[in-house]
Amino acid sequence: MMSLVLVAFMATISVASLDSRTYIVHMDESKMKTSYPSTANSKGMFEEMLDSISQLSTDSEATPPPRLLYAYDTAIFGFAAKLSPMHLESIRNMDAFVAAIPDRSMRLHTTHSYEFLGLEQGRGLWQASNLESDVIIGVIDTGIWPEHPSFHDYGFGPVPTKWKGACESGTNFSSLNCNRKLIGARYFFKGYEAEHGRVNEAANFKSPRATDGHGTHCASTAGGNLVHNASFYGLANGVAAGMRYTSRIAVYKVCWERPTDCSNSDILAAIDQAIKDGVDVVSISIGGQASPYFEDPIAHAAFTGIQRGIFFSLSAGNEGPRTVGNTAPWLMTVAASYTDRSFPTIVKLGNGQIFEGISLYSGKSLKELPIVYGPTAGKKFAEYCVPGTGTLSPKLVKGKVVVCEQIGGFDTYQQAEYVKLVGGAGTIIFPDNGETLTAYPSMFPAASVGDLAGNAILSYLKSTKSPTASLTFKGTTYGKRAPMMAAFSSRGPNLVGPDLLKPDLTAPGVNILAAWPSISSPSGEEGDKRRVLFNFDSGTSMACPHVSGLAALLISRHNEWSPAAVKSAMMTTAYNLDNRGSPIKDVYYGGPATPFAIGSGHVDIQKASDPGLLYDIHPYEYLHYLCSLNYSSSQIALFDRNFTCPKRSTMQPGDLNYPSFAVLFESDAHNVTITYRRTVTNVGNPPIGTYKVQVEEPIGISVRVKPNILSFKMHGQKLQYKVSFTVKKPLIESDDSSFGSLTWVSEKYAVRSPIVITYI
Repeated sequence: MMSLVLVAFMATISVASLDSRTYIVHMDESKMKTSYPSTANSKGMFEEMLDSISQLSTDSEATPPPRLLYAYDTAIFGFAAKLSPMHLESIRNMDAFVAAIPDRSMRLHTTHSYEFLGLEQGRGLWQASNLESDVIIGVIDTGIWPEHPSFHDYGFGPVPTKWKGACESGTNFSSLNCNRKLIGARYFFKGYEAEHGRVNEAANFKSPRATDGHGTHCASTAGGNLVHNASFYGLANGVAAGMRYTSRIAVYKVCWERPTDCSNSDILAAIDQAIKDGVDVVSISIGGQASPYFEDPIAHAAFTGIQRGIFFSLSAGNEGPRTVGNTAPWLMTVAASYTDRSFPTIVKLGNGQIFEGISLYSGKSLKELPIVYGPTAGKKFAEYCVPGTGTLSPKLVKGKVVVCEQIGGFDTYQQAEYVKLVGGAGTIIFPDNGETLTAYPSMFPAASVGDLAGNAILSYLKSTKSPTASLTFKGTTYGKRAPMMAAFSSRGPNLVGPDLLKPDLTAPGVNILAAWPSISSPSGEEGDKRRVLFNFDSGTSMACPHVSGLAALLISRHNEWSPAAVKSAMMTTAYNLDNRGSPIKDVYYGGPATPFAIGSGHVDIQKASDPGLLYDIHPYEYLHYLCSLNYSSSQIALFDRNFTCPKRSTMQPGDLNYPSFAVLFESDAHNVTITYRRTVTNVGNPPIGTYKVQVEEPIGISVRVKPNILSFKMHGQKLQYKVSFTVKKPLIESDDSSFGSLTWVSEKYAVRSPIVITYI
């Protein structure tokens, strides 16, 4: 009996130990060096440590030994490795152990946008004097197509001497693919392969070269060179340019296809390397579910980067209206909105009703034709036009306009191609994300319309036995109401730290035209044989590199500013009124966008270059903020091993010197007051100036600012103020948040901070 129990126990141990997975492990550097004094580098230490664990293991031969993937020695001190539970337990028992975080998969979240942002050749921030200095933008994404004209190095001088990076060779990529514009290219795949097996080289180049267009698009948006006569089949014709088009670009490929995945361990390795290489700005259009800062490897690595003066711009996420990601306070978190450019399609119904949709189809318009939908178009579920299902009947749809409802997992291109395949003459598609109109690169007469138009079309179909419609394609137009918040853009509140408003601001992210690799079709579908130099894409992924490039412009103008100062300048000068003079609209909800969607507002780079006042933050202030969240010493050590929280700290989370205010009250609060402190630094010109406070009070809240006048006598002078928020009226059940603003106004400047009141 005893032997059977022992056998069962050993079998359980063996099965458990086979359950290996990848972990990112933080270690104490000084203790590791004490334990391994004869080993010269971190990789050698970790290899020696893992070898000793493997030799000491009493597990069966079926358990693979621990496998080191990466050694990190800059962004963090630690490693990524594939470990069994027993291996991990052995490491946890070591004196040098700090923390182990399971590796997670993350997701990938322009000819006119620079004009929409007020950038003009030879003027303002695009003056030659501001474009001469060398600023290096590191893009962590899906790689790059180096031959694209956006990355040509005409007119560029030698590579900056501060650059310590490399151009790594791999499949169809060599050091010759880099130049004085694209100065570095690396790729990271060990975390991906530990989870999914070997990279599928039928779908990927195992090198910095891209097969997916996402990374090339983002890199050119941030810093692509000037390219004249850029367009998509004649649409949006103009000069393509990155926001800081004279910047140098370094790419770090971390995302791989089929299955598409970006492992945290690979992203962390890329950030670690980018810091060593000498980048000035890091652009990451990748994200996942928000997690506490002490469990977020990107937050850990970026914190080291901002300590070294590197600006980090990240996408807010495309899960709108669900909650925002990438929320650490030292990150710039970017939401997505529309520009005033559109590609309208006029849908005219047989009853005379007219609706405006959007389309990238550049062929002939459709005259009045019969419309079919659902049962008049085919079998059950025909209304979804799902390819490969056989639900559409060729007999019923031939020569007609088919109405389709978008369904998750299929984009309008795929649905339009299905309608084309079965003989339809055109299609009207209404999406599953409210009124957001994103343009898809259709080769077929297809129009996307919003929910309101879609529902009106369905009502019309029910009202008549012979419905008809015509489609008129208008090409490229400008002057549409803008900006407007995209429905897909992820919103607050910030679930990780509700005392911190996220996203920080919004930037162009819908229907953005930028560089595209010649290996990939504009739709990304295998059956699409078209190839283009420029393509449209939408997402917070597109908004993020806009801000990355704009940050590079500010760094050129103000190289003495910290990352927090650059961030403050963009946030406090952001605007909240559209080109009609009305509050910026939230397309998802239909009303004005709140700070949960728009953050501080839409970036205004010209004003950001001369903001008047700055809310600067030293890295140690972020550590005190983490202390105010009651982080343990081991959690704090993930960010700085030499820092200890003070025993008697009076700092509240809301005291972080952030350019916005997020205030939490209990739901039954009445006559309760919360007071926060802020410090502003004078960078105005002239340096002598007086600012008076103007407050837009949130509903039910009294706001008092002391002092209410700030008088500055010199450049760089710092002054403090306190702001008290008092609940005047009990919470109305249907309203758990209210919004306002605090603005310091002088003769020249208006330095605005949004206020968000949340009842919990």
